[in-house]
Amino acid sequence: MSLNILLVEDDTAVREVLRGPLQKAGLHVIEAGDVRQAKEAIVQQVPDLILLDWMLPEVSGVEWARALKSAPHTRGVPIIMLTARGEEEDRIRGLEVGADDYVTKPFSPRELIARIRAVLRRTAPTSSDEPVEIDGLRLDPVSHRVSAEGRTLDMGPTEYRLLHFFMTHQDRVFTRGQLLDNVWGTNVYVEERTVDVHIRRLRIALATTGHENLVQTIRGAGYRFSRQP
Repeated sequence: MSLNILLVEDDTAVREVLRGPLQKAGLHVIEAGDVRQAKEAIVQQVPDLILLDWMLPEVSGVEWARALKSAPHTRGVPIIMLTARGEEEDRIRGLEVGADDYVTKPFSPRELIARIRAVLRRTAPTSSDEPVEIDGLRLDPVSHRVSAEGRTLDMGPTEYRLLHFFMTHQDRVFTRGQLLDNVWGTNVYVEERTVDVHIRRLRIALATTGHENLVQTIRGAGYRFSRQP
């Protein structure tokens, strides 16, 4: 079954240029010219990925991306921002609201398809029994063991669950509230500052093998687990 891609772009010519290559790549393209149309499309079916133009009429793409990542039914949908804004500050702003990638215009359909596939691979659910590895840091859910450089890292059960969630959701920014829902559970009352305490403990555990920088603080947004600074 082909994946559903919601293309939100107010420029009809851009949509026409992208439609054919995306369909040839085996993707089912749903088109919207603004946020209102995009919302109507999502009511019908939540897409597997959203291609979202930054500059849209009435409601900007970056503003809607923030809303999408705050809503329970769409927070897990990957978003790739399409924009003519190439400045570092704008790229950071897009990523901080929850976008999973950022493509600067002009770009080729071939590049965009490669980005789509990379994001879908990165955000795909990982089997609970499948070991996860990044930069030599390995988490094995079967043995419940975290290791690196031939050494087993010692950490508490909450830090382990936090690391497992991070490693299976790499390169995405999560707020403290989202981490609480996904790691502690929605039926448990824990203050958001508790997340900071366990993040600090997790970094201490990872520091024994020099992997503490994989857990990154995104100012004003939350935390991200990534190779990239």
